[in-house]
Amino acid sequence: MILSILGGGGFRVPLVHQALLDDREPGRVTELRLFDSDAHRLRSIAAVLGEQSSGHPHPPVVSLHTELDDAVRGTDFVFSAIRVGGLAGRTCDETIPLRHGVIGQETVGAGGVAYALRTLPVVRAMAERIAALAPEAWVISFTNPAGMVTESLVDVLGDRVIGICDSPVGLARRALGALGVAPADRSRAEIGYVGLNHLGWIRSLVLDGSDQLPRLMADPAALESFEEGRLFGSDWLQNLGHLPNEYLHHYYFTREALAADHGATRTRAQVIEAQQREFYGVPDPTAPGALRRWDDCRLARETTYMASNREAAGHFERDPDDLVSGGYDRVALAIMHAIAHDRPATLIVNRPNGDRVGELDADAVIEAPCRVDAAGVHPLPTGPLPRHGVGLVTQVKQVERTTIEASRIGSRALAWRAIAQHPLVDSVAVARSILDDFLAEVDGLQYLR
Repeated sequence: MILSILGGGGFRVPLVHQALLDDREPGRVTELRLFDSDAHRLRSIAAVLGEQSSGHPHPPVVSLHTELDDAVRGTDFVFSAIRVGGLAGRTCDETIPLRHGVIGQETVGAGGVAYALRTLPVVRAMAERIAALAPEAWVISFTNPAGMVTESLVDVLGDRVIGICDSPVGLARRALGALGVAPADRSRAEIGYVGLNHLGWIRSLVLDGSDQLPRLMADPAALESFEEGRLFGSDWLQNLGHLPNEYLHHYYFTREALAADHGATRTRAQVIEAQQREFYGVPDPTAPGALRRWDDCRLARETTYMASNREAAGHFERDPDDLVSGGYDRVALAIMHAIAHDRPATLIVNRPNGDRVGELDADAVIEAPCRVDAAGVHPLPTGPLPRHGVGLVTQVKQVERTTIEASRIGSRALAWRAIAQHPLVDSVAVARSILDDFLAEVDGLQYLR
């Protein structure tokens, strides 16, 4: 099989490559095409992959491309992992809202709207080339903001699109661990998860026909033994009766998260940029030690993940088990095996709602379990949204829809409305000022008029 990665110079590509090296299935990926607009980043990642491949008998053949058409022509699968505007754009997504006294985050709030406005026109253009050059290919999208990107890809490519995120996978793994479920048994659990990308909840954890979530909720010590429990506090989780995705910390503890962000010396993007300079900044990316340099940077990145939110929750360090990168890679490989080799898998992915969540229309992309096999993607029943989350989900989905339409027709007025409607932005006037700053300081938004 041929796999093409858009954003092939991205930092997480070696995780996918390692998963491909470990894959012993018949019909595995034999050709890996990496596309990126930055040739130096491509060479840097290629050097890591070369060292990863050492000693493997049949690694995939890797080719580097700076022209999209060459990378996708005739491919079987496409992983989309692009970051339009790079870390400089992400820095603006985080700093401009903070300047105006609201949460600054790359996928949540005003920053998420701005990131989507930069990204969606590029994603649609890429999708059109895939439709023309590889009409049978499946697109597995890692690109953030995942819900809006998936909805835009579906508009062009139809059913052959799956959006993925590793946050629900990580939450479920940690919750099952807190229940004492052995790693070998966790794959048997049925995870009842529903919501939008970066805005969802675990509603049930069914193992051998019995929902174990009530048992977890009744045990404060077990709840606070894992990351989300410490982030939200056992008392709040017991109040909700559900386990929220970590990104809901921005909504539930807005003042505390905002204060921590204001108190930080650097934003998350600035931290990552400094960390990655030790890897991408090497003048000769082919110099020996690329894999070690990448892994050192990876560990530093994972250690500081959501550091300001952990600071707001009372400051706690991440558990060693959570410093192991991955999630995207395993989910993506499971999807490829399910489709290409009819190895059915049940996964939490971003797909159109259908009739699962009554408060949303059929075309609205949600994040929830689906069964994937050679016949395609089959949405599974989710149960209703938690009552406490209905208003938040419908409001944020309206923001997403307004953002998508603003990007489609190039409307500055709709972009303003999208920011102003977001529950983390508390003033229409502030929303206009934020948008004005984005338009003045960030490349890729000039199409808005």
